[in-house]
Amino acid sequence: MLAAGSRLGPYEIVAPLGTGGMGEVYRARDPRLRRDVAIKVSAEQFTDRFEREARAIAALNHPHICTLHDVGPNYLVMELIEGPTLAERMRQGPVPLEEALRIAKQIADALDAAHTRGIVHRDLKPANVKLTSDDVVKVLDFGLAKHDESGPADGDPDLSPTMNPATRVGMILGTAAYMAPEQARGRTVDKRADIWAFGVVLYELVSGRRLFQRDTASDTIASVLTFEPEWDAVPGRLRPLLRRCLAKDPRQRLRDIGDLPLLLDAAPPIPPRRPWLAWTVAAAALVALAVVGAVHLRERTPAAQPIKFQIPTTIALSPSGNIGLSPDGRQLAFLGNGPDGVIRMWVRDIDSVDIRPLAGSETASYGPPFFWSPDGRYIAYDAGGQLKRVSLAGELAQTVCPLTAAAIGGSWNKRGDIILGNVLGGLLRVSERGGAPAPVTTLDASRKEAGHLLPTFLPDGTHFIYLRVSRASPEMSGVFVGSLDAKPEAQDMRRLMPYEPGLAYAPPRSGHIGHLLFVHEGTLIAQPFDDRRLQLTGDPMALAQSVGVYLDTAFFSTSQNGTLVYRSGDPSFPITWRDRRGNVAAQVMDAGQYSSASMSADGARGVVSITSPRNRANADLWLIDLAEGRNPSRFTFDPDGRADFPIWSPDGRQIVYRSGGAGRLQLRLKRVGSSPTEFDTLRW
Repeated sequence: MLAAGSRLGPYEIVAPLGTGGMGEVYRARDPRLRRDVAIKVSAEQFTDRFEREARAIAALNHPHICTLHDVGPNYLVMELIEGPTLAERMRQGPVPLEEALRIAKQIADALDAAHTRGIVHRDLKPANVKLTSDDVVKVLDFGLAKHDESGPADGDPDLSPTMNPATRVGMILGTAAYMAPEQARGRTVDKRADIWAFGVVLYELVSGRRLFQRDTASDTIASVLTFEPEWDAVPGRLRPLLRRCLAKDPRQRLRDIGDLPLLLDAAPPIPPRRPWLAWTVAAAALVALAVVGAVHLRERTPAAQPIKFQIPTTIALSPSGNIGLSPDGRQLAFLGNGPDGVIRMWVRDIDSVDIRPLAGSETASYGPPFFWSPDGRYIAYDAGGQLKRVSLAGELAQTVCPLTAAAIGGSWNKRGDIILGNVLGGLLRVSERGGAPAPVTTLDASRKEAGHLLPTFLPDGTHFIYLRVSRASPEMSGVFVGSLDAKPEAQDMRRLMPYEPGLAYAPPRSGHIGHLLFVHEGTLIAQPFDDRRLQLTGDPMALAQSVGVYLDTAFFSTSQNGTLVYRSGDPSFPITWRDRRGNVAAQVMDAGQYSSASMSADGARGVVSITSPRNRANADLWLIDLAEGRNPSRFTFDPDGRADFPIWSPDGRQIVYRSGGAGRLQLRLKRVGSSPTEFDTLRW
């Protein structure tokens, strides 16, 4: 223990601040700059590697990160922050939601700044967060555990000397309660470990209870690996976000802390300065009875609680989640397989409990999203090789035009023009009276585009927004504005924003500021859009969470009068091993979005298709050693879309699977142990 008045290098010790397992912390005075600082003294000499990392981290300059001023042979000189730690604040009980979100956003900002510089904290916990008197959050000891991927793997004893011993797996309780599962297993971690710790901190902030802490370090680590949080202990509006942060499989976890502020914006009540949003209706439209909500945009009435209703389970809904609101917002249409085994269109009045089949709408398959005529008298849909329209008056469906590929989305203006998405080419245009479709846009070879999808007319009936999709180069995909007056090869190539599934346009009731609607990692977002200047304006706002997505489409629909209906996605589920009696013998993989799976003939290995959390249109196959479990290895790297429906060969040496996206499907054969790009394409 250093006495007051003693010196450590040029610094004069003033008073002790605390003692930890790795040394002591003191208030000190820097006589050269005439400022007080905090000095952490280590029991050991620092290594050259540590000093290099510490000085690199000292270059971080962020309002929510405690500044590292200097490094001595066995001490660190840091910004002195007055105020309690978050751990001390939490001892008073649960933190009110608005205060918790304010704290959480500042922590997320700090993490984002460090992650951008390649720095991972690995020891985020309430004791490492300070709260100043003016409500500013400061994250302490930032990143000293790991500067980049060249650092030691987790579990290596050569960790930062600033870290509490609890950070080293299994020594004492402390930080073990905030370790990500992969960190607790001693594996190398990345920034997703910080996202896990952030989720634990936020859970504890709002619930007032410790999430994984147990009586011993080993019990705590076991809890991290196996225990599922009690979601009822946190506000419902935060549960989807926390589930994303606390996914035990890092591949299913939120990938970027920079997305957190956007998702957190969905949590607080709607503020008075955003009066255009008000809840009006909710419905259920899944066999699993997932909730569908309807939201009024642009209304200046106070927000109301949603009303819920169900679609009978005797109707099997489209797996693509296709639902469509009439232009006046009074009727909801959806494709479903009824008790007679026939797929057809069904219609339900929003203010009624009855649903009715639409005569003449029978089709052989579910097909891509359908769309309404502007007067609400017809519904147009892809009937498999033909675009058809069916009348709500009960007339037989009429063929509008032939299709050479799946029409992913469409829009119908008041002049009788119809534009169609095209999974294998540019957008198409056809008259409501019928005829041959003509191209409106052309694929851009330089972007490696595969198709143009989900067009929606803007209020002038000439311009439209749509998606340009590149499967091979997803970073080139995005949202664009087109015009019927432009030649297909002369459309505006300025990208409004990156690709997001489910793109749609909600027009303004008055004025010229509407909203682009899309789903970003499960959150339904409304981005203000000036339909005269054809540009984004204002800040995006989150409308709802856990909204379902299927390939490039999403489970929501909007009407001309401001009603928005959305439907939640399918829940995640684990992969389990069951014995012949049906009893669960082991959980092979944590909860995730799995589309198909297969077991080898000898029962030793499995293969599963896992949907990409970043782009739900994509999925790849992963191999599982069923004896060892929980250690999947990636088997396919398919740039064209999805790899799914795998089948093992009898000898277990090869796997046949379906590859590609809608309209471009192939059957492939890949040998187990082959290179990522090695496969054979079979004749379909």
